[in-house]
Amino acid sequence: MPSKYPNFRNNVPWLILFLEAVFIVLFFFSTYDASRSSISYPVFQDVSHMVIFGFGFSLTFLKRYGFSSTGFNLLIVVLGVQCSVLIEDLLAFLLQRENEDGLKRITKATVSVTAVAISTGAVLGKTNPMQLILMTVVEVMFFHMSRWINNTFLQVPDNISLMHVHLFGAYFSLAVSSRFSEPSPTSKKNASTSKSDLLSMLGTLFLWVFWPSFNSVLAMDGKTKAIYNTYFALAVSSVTAFMLSVLTTKDGKFRMTHVHSAVLAGGVAVGYTAHSIEYPWIAMILGLLSSVIAVLGSYCLERCLNPALKIHDTSGVHFTFGLPAVLGALAQVVLLVIKNWTNSPRLGYLVMIPVGAFCLTISVALISGFITGLILNLKLFKTVPVSKYFEDQFYWEFPHLAVGF
Repeated sequence: MPSKYPNFRNNVPWLILFLEAVFIVLFFFSTYDASRSSISYPVFQDVSHMVIFGFGFSLTFLKRYGFSSTGFNLLIVVLGVQCSVLIEDLLAFLLQRENEDGLKRITKATVSVTAVAISTGAVLGKTNPMQLILMTVVEVMFFHMSRWINNTFLQVPDNISLMHVHLFGAYFSLAVSSRFSEPSPTSKKNASTSKSDLLSMLGTLFLWVFWPSFNSVLAMDGKTKAIYNTYFALAVSSVTAFMLSVLTTKDGKFRMTHVHSAVLAGGVAVGYTAHSIEYPWIAMILGLLSSVIAVLGSYCLERCLNPALKIHDTSGVHFTFGLPAVLGALAQVVLLVIKNWTNSPRLGYLVMIPVGAFCLTISVALISGFITGLILNLKLFKTVPVSKYFEDQFYWEFPHLAVGF
């Protein structure tokens, strides 16, 4: 590669070495309970498969960014899980809480790092490894901060506060993305091929299959209901995605981008209430509405809102995760009102808890994301030039890519 390009040997390896050295030292003071866990290993595997395989392959739709999509996703996930476990340990120490068993701790950490995997989608192809690593550490810290406030002051259950991961990841990444230059409108690198779309859909299918485990893994009560409701919400959102894809395309054919973005929307929307919904038709309605929002939202956001705010959302995390998460938070409030309608003296108080948690989460995500975007664009971190967006060759030994460029 020409010498004018930055050599990441001078900073990325040393940053990783520094972080690992810190993690190892801090883990020296960490202990875990090896007794029987409340979470089974197969369920933990499901969540791990989602984050590694699912998100890793779902981001491979860019024709020249497949190595980076899967490779960098693995890097930030394993670093983020270590960071998340240590932050949980620190909070347990400061608040004098009893440490949870090891499998539950690493499962919660993996769920938390989903926020980073989602955020990567909005800045995909525009950030270098050093920026991604720094973004991972900062985002994990702020997500835990928002969770701690929700748990401590609003008394939000732990499993519900973790379901804010989609909301936080989506709006954190949009705020970060607003600080990066938009790619050239004439650039052909920000495009997909049939092969890259197929690999991306493979990742989406991994996410789809394991999403019921994700929504139910930390549910203390109603675990079976969470699995049941999540499956039906996903099923209806998938069917609706195919229907809307045909209706909204000029030639009346299915469009892979519609299916890719909307089939998961039901799982996101039902996350807050999956364990408490009593009837499957409610989950099915959520799945239908979330898919409509994802498909139609992609048109509105890409044509109106994103250009006005100067946001380039590479993989469409806003309408894939952000808007369905907002719908899920609204559904949580509506179902809470219906369930406690007769308890009018406490109804206002009960409603303010999820509303407050939603407002807090999205506020922390936007503010921390905007500040993180400013920091990542400092010259110290060697911002990728716009001309080199979406290129594997900028980072990987991949000689045959040079042919036909």
